Amino acid sequence: MPQASANLYDLLASRFPADRSRPCFLLSDGGEISYGALEAGAAQVAGRLVAEGVQAGDRVALQADKSAEAIMIYLGVLKAGAVFLPLNSAYTPSEVDYFLQDAEPKVFVTDPPAWIAEAAAFAPLETSVPRAGGDLASLIYTSGTTGRSKGAILSHGNLAENALALHSAWGFTSDDVLLHALPIFHVHGLFVALHCALLSGCPMVWLPKFADAEVLAGLDRATVMMGVPTFYTRLLTNPGFTREKADGVRLFISGSAPLLPSTFAEFEARIGQRILERYGMSEAVIITTNPLRGERIAGSVGYPLPGVELRIGGGEETGVIQIRGPSVFSGYWRMPEKTAEEFTADGFFITGDVGRQDPDGRVWISGRAKDLIISGGYNVYPKEVELVLDELPGVVESAIIGVPHRDFGEGVVAVVMGQGDEAAIIAEARRQLAAYKAPKRVVFVDDLPRNAMGKVQKNLLRERYERLFED
Repeated sequence: MPQASANLYDLLASRFPADRSRPCFLLSDGGEISYGALEAGAAQVAGRLVAEGVQAGDRVALQADKSAEAIMIYLGVLKAGAVFLPLNSAYTPSEVDYFLQDAEPKVFVTDPPAWIAEAAAFAPLETSVPRAGGDLASLIYTSGTTGRSKGAILSHGNLAENALALHSAWGFTSDDVLLHALPIFHVHGLFVALHCALLSGCPMVWLPKFADAEVLAGLDRATVMMGVPTFYTRLLTNPGFTREKADGVRLFISGSAPLLPSTFAEFEARIGQRILERYGMSEAVIITTNPLRGERIAGSVGYPLPGVELRIGGGEETGVIQIRGPSVFSGYWRMPEKTAEEFTADGFFITGDVGRQDPDGRVWISGRAKDLIISGGYNVYPKEVELVLDELPGVVESAIIGVPHRDFGEGVVAVVMGQGDEAAIIAEARRQLAAYKAPKRVVFVDDLPRNAMGKVQKNLLRERYERLFED
């Protein structure tokens, strides 16, 4: 007998509410979009893709502002058996060019509402294209310290296993309402949050971005909120964020960047709840989580999800975290050598994150083996920024570091040998790069500290400027 299709779309749609008129998206303007409309939109998208010659395994790229129509595109791509490639809406044309050349998408969508309107001329696809669990479902680009972006290959099976594990771990039901203020070009908003809601058939308070007034209003309807640490630090500065305001929310989840222990403590003192912190990455979605019922400890990212094997490399108490399991990606797009470097001989992925694991399995992250900066939940790779700054007049050499920042977790700082104007350098960086990658401060120095091999010692720079954003 032929095996049933493992297409992720089929799993998600099987959990939609029986009453398809139930709302899926609760919009900030007071409108609603039902599960039935979401399902119809996805079928229309899939129908157009198939009619226009998109075949199983072809890539479909999307760069657009957050919208319900963008989710219809995502689900329609899955239904058509194609591969979804989300691109940050802040990427500049030169940045996008690299992804388009590397991934070679068959279709590139930049205006989902208009694209779907045009799809009305095609017959909707009623039955999804069969896919195996190992077939590619999404391509998520995550850069390296060399500055060259890598496409993480996530399969239908990878995403399904992770979604089911999270849905169970966090106790989602059809009675929940998820406050969704995250971007959808990132695994946090697209896979972690969205999949939990769709598997529950529950509504989402669908906000285009984080804005205090809209989030506070949304909390009146929500039972679960997912966010990056910045969301919580901003809420804590708003006097309208009270225990009474959060009374109906059963769970606040934080990820994508380290949550400061001070934020954890302040939140508990104000709201009477402990934020649930978890740990993930593009290559495996979510790896560990603090318990829904049980002790949540500041600074800990909790325990590995069921099915995830986690170990500390090097045989020491603290070392680089290695993982293996059904949600771990299979490798990098068209980079066999890089893939081979990042996996051990027995199949564990080397995350690059440094941490330790208690005897009971609880995991603690102490830093990163490489110089990756996580600012506001987004990855910033120093080399990419340095390449831009080093071309500017007056700049001899730059070193990009991340230092503690209350709002963003880490703030991007450029330490520059040479001369120039701080505001002008920041402005030029913002012109060539997505805004979150640009330095928030520029510090001019005569020399950069180096080791015997001439390599810049960024650890010394981080120590020197660790209080820069406290002033």
